[in-house]
Amino acid sequence: MIAPLIAVVGLQREARLVTRPGIVAVASGGDALGLQARIGRLTERQRPRAIVSVGLGGALSPGLDVGDWVVADRIVQGAQSWWTDALLTGRLLAAMRPGFTGAIAGSDVMVVDAAAKAALHTATGALAVDMESHVAAAFATAHGIPFAALRVISDGAGRALPRAAQAGMKADGGMDVLAVLKALARDPRQLPALIRTGREAEVAFRQLALLNRHDLLGRLGVGDADLGELALDVV
Repeated sequence: MIAPLIAVVGLQREARLVTRPGIVAVASGGDALGLQARIGRLTERQRPRAIVSVGLGGALSPGLDVGDWVVADRIVQGAQSWWTDALLTGRLLAAMRPGFTGAIAGSDVMVVDAAAKAALHTATGALAVDMESHVAAAFATAHGIPFAALRVISDGAGRALPRAAQAGMKADGGMDVLAVLKALARDPRQLPALIRTGREAEVAFRQLALLNRHDLLGRLGVGDADLGELALDVV
């Protein structure tokens, strides 16, 4: 029996899109400590063949557009950095055309406006940011488990996430619609930005769904499997 692959995501919707036989998804909901504990419990049951951080991410580089893929060669957070597994990363890069490679920054909090994104890009050189990759990378490195990370851009470097969108994530990675509506009621001027954010996120979710369609993660780290080339046009 092939060992499972753990897919580390932020949202329950991302988890549903990547889960399939042989892939166990764990969502953080923005809770770094809780995510670490959940990964630990999964690896106690059975050692995975790999841990992959996957899902939506925010662009730090102004050269990235919504729907672009970033395959990490390393994860950075502050002064810390973790290199991804060269074999897994090479396979992902070979499969995903077009795609970008470079550092992905990990953050315990949402990086929500253009100024903060620009500052993080300058400080780290990272192309994108998410709230899970640094947790997954640190755990995998500490336990000698192969690790890779790939993210699809859902908001550009020049975009700011409205407060209503920031309020929408539950601790379990689910969506808190009531919190979004309350935030919108407090400031209805957010509505155009919220609609734009939702539309751009849908582009990224459609790209993420391609992973299962092509079984990219399911074949990752299995012998010398040829992952082929993944058609990344938005569907």
